[in-house]
Amino acid sequence: MTTQLLKHYCQQFVSLTSEELALLDTYFVPLHLQRHEFLLQEGHVCQFIAFVNEGIVRHFHTKEGVEKTCDFSFQHSFLTDFTSLTHRVPSIFSLQALQETDLLLIKKENLLQLYQQCPKYETFGRLMAEMVAQRATEIAMSLSSEKPEERYKNLLKKHPDLFQKVQQKYIANFLGISPESLSRIRKRIALQERS
Repeated sequence: MTTQLLKHYCQQFVSLTSEELALLDTYFVPLHLQRHEFLLQEGHVCQFIAFVNEGIVRHFHTKEGVEKTCDFSFQHSFLTDFTSLTHRVPSIFSLQALQETDLLLIKKENLLQLYQQCPKYETFGRLMAEMVAQRATEIAMSLSSEKPEERYKNLLKKHPDLFQKVQQKYIANFLGISPESLSRIRKRIALQERS
């Protein structure tokens, strides 16, 4: 696995020389996860930031034995538990591959070295943190102000191939509804589109 996708992604946000891009090869290490394999388990301290080269990762936590899906990370996205990473406290959620997934990982100490070597990466890191914060706000607003059908439509708009990649039970869980309710919503929308 190479860092080509990561380099291309970084270039979309900050202008980097070939020497600066080569630093990614030094600090990021590849990791392949099988379907349902964990990248991080709830209760463990997160020590990395990961870039999804290929695949999908589910973010979830468990309360009273019941899993609650909080988010999904798709290709070309970064993921971590910022609170656990920055404060070295146990993670409150798990990160699990939903299909074979290729990641590039950077440990916190290597990230700090990368920032020192090239301040442009610190700018890039700030932009990524802003995007993560914006995503968290969008999810919170969606859950508090939209009906399940609206949440479903918005999710599908952003990820049209979602049902080919993610099991319906995880999508329903993320939307805060039962798989049966999601099936009814999908059927209702399909009927509306046909008429």
